[in-house]
Amino acid sequence: MTMRFEEIDWRPTPMGDISLRRRRDPVSGTDVHEVKLGDEFLMSSLFTAGEIALARLGLARLPATGPGAAGLDVVVGGLGLGYTARAALEDPRVRSLLVVEALGEVIDWHRRGLVPLGAGLASDARCRFVHGDFFAMAADSGGLDPQAPARRFHAVLLDVDHSPRHVLHPRHAALYEPAGLRALTERLHPGGVFALWSNDPPDDAFTTVLAGVFAEAEAAVVDFPNPLQGGTSSNTVYVARTHTRTEAG
Repeated sequence: MTMRFEEIDWRPTPMGDISLRRRRDPVSGTDVHEVKLGDEFLMSSLFTAGEIALARLGLARLPATGPGAAGLDVVVGGLGLGYTARAALEDPRVRSLLVVEALGEVIDWHRRGLVPLGAGLASDARCRFVHGDFFAMAADSGGLDPQAPARRFHAVLLDVDHSPRHVLHPRHAALYEPAGLRALTERLHPGGVFALWSNDPPDDAFTTVLAGVFAEAEAAVVDFPNPLQGGTSSNTVYVARTHTRTEAG
């Protein structure tokens, strides 16, 4: 029988103390894995609908047929508990998945099998973990893949900050401005997709910024049951598509 509460790992990091905890949910009787950074809850396996929808909604905007459709190269920014990465790998069109994670401790949890999805992700030949700062890499001319500078991708799926206005570090904010988003489009193939998870309701001002940089932009609300508070809660997934060569002229 699983203990009611266990701190699996705790380590100091440049961003604050990070901890991985497992507790027994008294209602469902299942194990819930949680990650805290300092006093903030970053993620919980009790709430994964938004993370899964990030991958599914983002990849759904890519063509099902045509050049490259059966060989998608995807980046996930933020590994977390791995739900976005696994949902991306469930799409049979995905040829390669690069997961960029700023905290080496989180990558280590997956490689050591300390989180439920870790062993599956670490053993999937299509998946590669990269220890790095997604935001710095997106803005740098070297790009998101240290092994292939300036490599482009069909989709970038980002789940790091709480929202474009509630960021984990002040330096992240630049990505959500027009210049940062334009730099990100350089990491995408023509017609490629950028999708972003947010814990806040849709932000019309941010959607307008996205629409000013990308060919298309929209915000989707993802509702899910909340057993802790009762009723339902929601996340937002922004999905934006770059111009194709034809659209760009």
